Amino acid sequence: MATTPLLPDSRTEPDGSAVIRVLSYNIRSMQDDTDALARVITACAPDLVLLQEAPRFFRWRKKLARLASASGLVVLSGGATAAGPALLCSLRATVERTEDVLLPLTPGLHRRGFATAVVRFGGARLGVLSCHLSLRQDERYEQGGMLLDRLAGMGVEHAVAGGDLNDGPNGRTFRRLAGNLTDCWAAAPWGGEHTWGPADPHKRIDALFVTGGVEVLGCGVPHGQPGVTEADLRAATDHLPVLAALRVPAA
Repeated sequence: MATTPLLPDSRTEPDGSAVIRVLSYNIRSMQDDTDALARVITACAPDLVLLQEAPRFFRWRKKLARLASASGLVVLSGGATAAGPALLCSLRATVERTEDVLLPLTPGLHRRGFATAVVRFGGARLGVLSCHLSLRQDERYEQGGMLLDRLAGMGVEHAVAGGDLNDGPNGRTFRRLAGNLTDCWAAAPWGGEHTWGPADPHKRIDALFVTGGVEVLGCGVPHGQPGVTEADLRAATDHLPVLAALRVPAA
């Protein structure tokens, strides 16, 4: 596979704005090769990691902490307390607050939730939300509306949200989100597009979105990046990660 140009490194600009790297990744409860998973995350050099299917059961906090440590990051929020979504961050982030949100439970279906936080990088202030939406279309659409409401209620001008949507760009929920937020891949495609399925990725069901004012410098699957091997991508989990470089204005 051809080498993909490098995304900008994280930095703080003279005007107080921040260039940050954000990674969204469904890690399938760390049931696969966790060393490969940590290598992929580390090579992407993220400031924020939006996880889905983080460990939720026996010793889940220890497992998530080990992944963060192996990736040079710290646990920000989420895990079992958000029904799967979680957030990791680098020490570059200053944390204002975190909140794990459980969504209404539909009997017979998996409980869903949001892992959320407000963080600062230099003079830039950013809301963050990780989600894993329902497999059922009607419930997924309602959860998309809850995601938009949650972002609107965070009290921040700029935010990034993303995760495993279980929906593609032509789906109702994906279109609902893209109609209110900026789809990072559509704004600045970079790297690979498709994030699922395991043997032959052919669907884009994992995505990152930002609110107005956040500049997308590039977004996609980090194929061909230094330290990211195709063998590790296949071994780490059954989804491919989405990496974006964003410029967040100063508050």
